[in-house]
Amino acid sequence: MDNAGRQQRNFVGYEYKELLTEDSRYSFLLDGYENFGWELDENLPENRENRNPAVQQKKVLRLKRNRKIVNKMELTRLERNFEACVNEIDKLEKEKTSMATVYALVLGIIGTAFMAGATLVVTPQEPNYILCIILAIPGFLGWIFPYFLYKKIVGKQTERVTPLIEERYDEIYEICEKGNKLLH
Repeated sequence: MDNAGRQQRNFVGYEYKELLTEDSRYSFLLDGYENFGWELDENLPENRENRNPAVQQKKVLRLKRNRKIVNKMELTRLERNFEACVNEIDKLEKEKTSMATVYALVLGIIGTAFMAGATLVVTPQEPNYILCIILAIPGFLGWIFPYFLYKKIVGKQTERVTPLIEERYDEIYEICEKGNKLLH
């Protein structure tokens, strides 16, 4: 055999990490983790067939990192801070719509209760049409207004939460900058 044609490679031990993330966050997370020494693991096939529609909305981020990386303890600490900030951003994003959904559902259920009362008043032998109309009006309003209530509350929550999300992004960028400086 001709040894001149072969290049000798040094052994590198890797540690691996797999994350399940939404398509919209894939690049953001990849860019962030690269600042802590992680790199994309291209040795695995990108797409495995998955029949679960909930998982198809998400993408698997496969990373690897040299086990003997310099400043590993500090990089791991910064990485945990990064992950905590990302989780907090996710919670804040959900907070925009969670209360609005609850209020809209409660108002819709109350409207449905009024409609049920209107229906029950009309079904006996001697129906009471006036009471039926009186109960049906708040019933219809309880079916129409949840949409507007939802939009109004989401707008207020978005206004309140957006500065907090921006603070977390700023914190993430500072953490990533510190991690990048430790790598180089």
